Amino acid sequence: MNIEIIDDENYLTLDQSDLLKELINLASKKLEVNPHSEVDISIVDNERIQQLNRDFRNKDQATDVLSFALNEGEEWLELDSFVELEESPQIAPHLGDIIISIERAKEQAIEYGHSIDRELGFLAVHGFLHLNGYDHQTAEEEKEMFALQDEVLKEYGLCR
Repeated sequence: MNIEIIDDENYLTLDQSDLLKELINLASKKLEVNPHSEVDISIVDNERIQQLNRDFRNKDQATDVLSFALNEGEEWLELDSFVELEESPQIAPHLGDIIISIERAKEQAIEYGHSIDRELGFLAVHGFLHLNGYDHQTAEEEKEMFALQDEVLKEYGLCR
């Protein structure tokens, strides 16, 4: 899986960037996501995530994580549907973007009594599950999504 960490302000340590990539790779294997898929994870401050939350969700407040799915479940894009080629190369899907507020992550780590690494990992996996169609609008959906999140974090060794 191709995972790009976008951290223009250098909020994360190299170990934290690696942690997020490893967790997304673990989650993608559990979900049997196309191993050539792509996802971007941006680390921003509260001001930026509030702006995005306002512009895209009409909620004028900072939040911890936002997910923007791009392909809504599309698999491979066949290039030969656009051009004639001898061999039909395939382009792996870009699943979307995960935006994490570093400030909210730090606040919540303190609030929940666990490490910033655990909180960043939770938010990254949570966002990744949203990109793959999971949601928590109903009690049943929440139970399924949160069980999968806990399974990934526990398997990785990030417990509360």
